Amino acid sequence: MNTINETSFQFPNQKSVYKGKVREVYNINDELLVMIATDRLSAFDVILPRQIPFKGQILNQIATKMMNDTADIVPNWLLANPDENVAIGHLCEPFKVEMVIRGYLSGHAAREYKAGKRLLCGVEMVEGLKENDKFPTPMITPSTKAENGEHDEDISREDILAKGIVSEEDYIVLEKYTRALFQRGTEIAAKRGLILVDTKYEFGKTKDGKIVLIDEIHTPDSSRYFYADGYQERQDKGESQKQLSKEFVRQWLIENGFQGKEGQQIPEMSDEKIIEISNRYIELYEQITGEAFVKASTENVLQRVKENVNSFLANKN
Repeated sequence: MNTINETSFQFPNQKSVYKGKVREVYNINDELLVMIATDRLSAFDVILPRQIPFKGQILNQIATKMMNDTADIVPNWLLANPDENVAIGHLCEPFKVEMVIRGYLSGHAAREYKAGKRLLCGVEMVEGLKENDKFPTPMITPSTKAENGEHDEDISREDILAKGIVSEEDYIVLEKYTRALFQRGTEIAAKRGLILVDTKYEFGKTKDGKIVLIDEIHTPDSSRYFYADGYQERQDKGESQKQLSKEFVRQWLIENGFQGKEGQQIPEMSDEKIIEISNRYIELYEQITGEAFVKASTENVLQRVKENVNSFLANKN
């Protein structure tokens, strides 16, 4: 099955290209960004060797839907989606922090808590919680935006301001937008029978200084969801929660001896495992959006993407 591993396009007026873990971003004339969602799979800040069919399409289409569903409360960078794997929007200067917000003691926060830590990114976690319990109030736990394959690192609000990474004036806006988006995301998830557990948002500034939401939002790669039905019963019994997120990939890697640490080998994924992961992503899409997933043609996927982007750029000019 054809997947998108990497691209090497030359679009009209292209200035540069940035290749992230799963997305490739083309700068068009210092005005537009063409963001292509590949089918690469990243976990523990490592790009895994094999791609997942339809993963890029799924992430792109969830992010697009969620951008549209939150545009009334937080402005975003998005202009168009000329292809199932492509988002095009305003060129922005990204803030060098990711705004992580957590409603529940899960994932990284739970691992830190289990290790005895009660302070995460300068925010105190109350005593007496067990894994997957709800926090009294959602907590913002920012991380630095890693470059060149380095690991994202936890950072406190105080350090962000002290180091001048973000001005206090801008950071207040980032916090406000983060809480508003998480509240809206929680409401959207509840309608789908889900709990939005935690997520991350990225923001940038347009040329005229406007702060906007960029990148992905409320996707299974950037967010963790629980099924609401049976949540409390599972908590009371001390059972694991039924999740909708990329956590199932992380858990499989951990069980096979890989957490992205030096000297560890990435376990080999069989064809069956690849199809299983693809099907899980499709399930995620349908559960999160409430819509049936329609697979785009992958016969000549790179040609399809190229032609659709070129058509949009030609019509825009």
